[in-house]
Amino acid sequence: MSVRLIKAQRAVEGEGFEVRRPFPTQAVPHLDPFLLLDHMGPTTFAAGKGVGTSWHPHRGFETVTYMLDGQMEHRDSMGNHGLLNPGDTQWMTAASGVLHKEGPSATMQRSGGTLHGLQLWVNLPAAEKMSDPTYQDLRVEANARRDEPGATIRVIAGSLFGLDGPGRTRWPISYAHVTLDHAATVVTDLPEGHRVLVYPMTGAVDVDGTTVAEGVLAIVDGATLQLTGAADRSDVIVLTGEPIGEPVARHGPFVMNTDDELRQAFRDFGAGRFGAPTD
Repeated sequence: MSVRLIKAQRAVEGEGFEVRRPFPTQAVPHLDPFLLLDHMGPTTFAAGKGVGTSWHPHRGFETVTYMLDGQMEHRDSMGNHGLLNPGDTQWMTAASGVLHKEGPSATMQRSGGTLHGLQLWVNLPAAEKMSDPTYQDLRVEANARRDEPGATIRVIAGSLFGLDGPGRTRWPISYAHVTLDHAATVVTDLPEGHRVLVYPMTGAVDVDGTTVAEGVLAIVDGATLQLTGAADRSDVIVLTGEPIGEPVARHGPFVMNTDDELRQAFRDFGAGRFGAPTD
């Protein structure tokens, strides 16, 4: 097994929300089929001071938002309105185009609090990029879960650790959240041919003799994955995805296969073909 480490870089999104971002960067533009990984917080803000994003478009990929602490609110031009609480996931397949906005919930805006979560962008193959957009609101109780000595495993999508998650995917990927006490160990077989990413949101984890700290992404190559807690308590995200292997043309909120398709996305957005804000 080999393990490559990438330290997340600080970035600012939306109206001023700070994130830690292992990719994309100049050195790592994407990790096929994954386009972006943003670690949001943990950020504690005073009442009325929370920031998120304004209405903005997406085309050609999926956004997957997972909450560890706090509460986020989502609205989109398909008419969806959702609240994410700890352990919840929102899976928006933008595909042919959608407008959305997200940020701390109205309740958190009023009272303040701590927000901590993760947003992943998943590319779509050319055959799916112009399909109809869809939305999944996955509650924490729907996650496949198993408790082991010193460990809790939750699978949100795909198959890992002998569990099948509830999320419906347009391309073969897996998404799991593993909580480990110090020295607790869990093992899973990995899907053949998949890219494998391990990211501690809290604490640290040992991967095949390599310690991976909070805010550091591990790219793992191997047939099995063994994780051992290397802090008092660690929350670790495990992602796997089959590479798509197609050209990637991206600019801002659009990810297509060619520059001509990007230009068409901007024309369609300008012509109002992504729908309208719903508030």
